[in-house]
Amino acid sequence: MTKLTLGTHPFLLGFEQLERLVERTAKSGAEGYPPFNIEQTSDASYRITLAVAGFAEPDLSITVEDRQLVIRGRQSDDADGRVYLHRGIAARQFQRSFVLADGVEVSGAAMENGLLHVDLVRKTPDSVVQTIRIRRNEQ
Repeated sequence: MTKLTLGTHPFLLGFEQLERLVERTAKSGAEGYPPFNIEQTSDASYRITLAVAGFAEPDLSITVEDRQLVIRGRQSDDADGRVYLHRGIAARQFQRSFVLADGVEVSGAAMENGLLHVDLVRKTPDSVVQTIRIRRNEQ
């Protein structure tokens, strides 16, 4: 008897990438910096908020790569001439990844009071019901 995995089950046609998606999602949530919130702002929209205090807009990049939202932060080291007696505010880089479902797109981003807001919207198809015409095989 062969073992059926989730992506190869005969009733799940076209879901071959599901296992890779689950693995990628599990890998992306391993770190805790920077902290973030995810909220549902309406039936078809969401907002991801990251606490990015100390980062300026040019220090941040937001990309969508293969249905994966990637937010990166890298601060330039501006310690030229400064002598720190204590350095408790780290200028470290980060990368946060969020896997987006089919039809979910980034609608915008904004910085406000040290928080980065990334707004997402779920695009709904025009028609949910599709009628398939049956062709006649001519012999």
